[in-house]
Amino acid sequence: MKLLLGSNLYEYDIRGLLQAFFPWEKFVTDEAAPDRDCLSVFFTEGAGDGGCDLAELAFSYGGTERKERISLCLSDVKTAKSALKRTLYRMLSDATGKTLPWGTLTGIRPTKIAMDILVHGGNEAEVLRHMKEDLLVSDRKARLSLEIAERERAMLSRLTTEGISLYVGVPFCPTTCLYCSFSSFTIGAYEKRVPEYIDAVCRELDVIRELFPDTPVHSVYFGGGTPTSLSAEALAVLLKKVEDTFDLSETLEWTVEAGRPDSVTEEKLAMLKRFPVTRISVNPQTLHQKTLDLIGRKHTVEDFYRAFSLARNAGFDNINTDLIFGLPGETAEDIRETIFGIRELHPDSVTVHSLAIKRSSRLNLMKDVYEHYRMENTDGLMSFTEDVLREAGLKPYYLYRQKNMSGNLENVGYAAEGKECFYNVLIMEEIESIPAAGAGASSKRVSGDRITRAANAHDVDTYLKNFDEMMERKRNLFGEEIRP
Repeated sequence: MKLLLGSNLYEYDIRGLLQAFFPWEKFVTDEAAPDRDCLSVFFTEGAGDGGCDLAELAFSYGGTERKERISLCLSDVKTAKSALKRTLYRMLSDATGKTLPWGTLTGIRPTKIAMDILVHGGNEAEVLRHMKEDLLVSDRKARLSLEIAERERAMLSRLTTEGISLYVGVPFCPTTCLYCSFSSFTIGAYEKRVPEYIDAVCRELDVIRELFPDTPVHSVYFGGGTPTSLSAEALAVLLKKVEDTFDLSETLEWTVEAGRPDSVTEEKLAMLKRFPVTRISVNPQTLHQKTLDLIGRKHTVEDFYRAFSLARNAGFDNINTDLIFGLPGETAEDIRETIFGIRELHPDSVTVHSLAIKRSSRLNLMKDVYEHYRMENTDGLMSFTEDVLREAGLKPYYLYRQKNMSGNLENVGYAAEGKECFYNVLIMEEIESIPAAGAGASSKRVSGDRITRAANAHDVDTYLKNFDEMMERKRNLFGEEIRP
């Protein structure tokens, strides 16, 4: 599809809406390209009503052309962007016959909109009106956002002191999944370098301690990768380092991802219980073997059931399971069967992801190989899942969206009362700093309304080689006052 923009003003939002309506389309900016399907957006300064700027939109699709002119006061960025997106949305919706459950929203944190209104004294009616009328969000999604924002507020009210959250990255997995874009390297290829890596992470944790000498840690999150890819002895070194180094007297939770069932053993679970680990995640993604084989997860469905049972027997009373909707070849019936199978296990929380095809994933890099696979996810499936999990006693508590997401939908975390993941909420709401250690880890500093970040090297070799440089980055991020 041809895309002509008179300026880069609102280009991100325009492209986001186009991608939502045409998820598999390639957009070209070559003026010489054929005009069969084309969107053009141009602004003319001072040519609209009352001296405002004139936005002219023209969209041709399937032989039908639509044109709109609207006056926008571009000096009022928020109002102008909202009006432009509503106009564009209606043009695209009329042309395609499609509606989007999230309306004009292209951002990743819909619940933050609801949260901001509530925090600044607004009420539920104002949240719903803004989301449905200004942003064209469906009634169900608007109410979901409101419910989650209210649940998040209740959770965050438990934070009575200023603190930090701590992320520790272990970028190793048994194999790399087809859709994965995280820092993840096969443990077999790096086994000899694991001691060196663990030593570096321990030294980085010392740096974080220097930067936050008297600051309590509200949540600890071991992610990756799959931390349980390490041996019990190697992982214990990192756990003990955190326990010995930081003030955990106000820690509300400690999560360790045991996401790959083929990395879970009785020995590792027993070791985790020796530390104040309160929450683990054992992730099947799907309960269909054909899909697991296709996406490169070298474990069986039975391995997942075994790992989940081992975790329960080890005494863990807060077990999360991750699921992904829209995986290659999965049908709606496959997804429903997975949901019913997970429900029978009575997990404490379930995180439902809509597949997002990231640039660095094999699924994107080799998309010509997989393009004939159907990738199905719908708003109806997400709603069905919500209903099933609510009936099982799990209610939504956090939500976020990503680019190139299957069905232009969302990721939602469901949890029983008291089993929510604080780290997930804190990283979404961005109310406290999160120093992060390890390859691929990104530290975030929150200072009032300003958020700045510093990322470690993505791959293990570069992380080890340039360790001192990354520690200097971290000191620059957290060690000085952020200047306006």
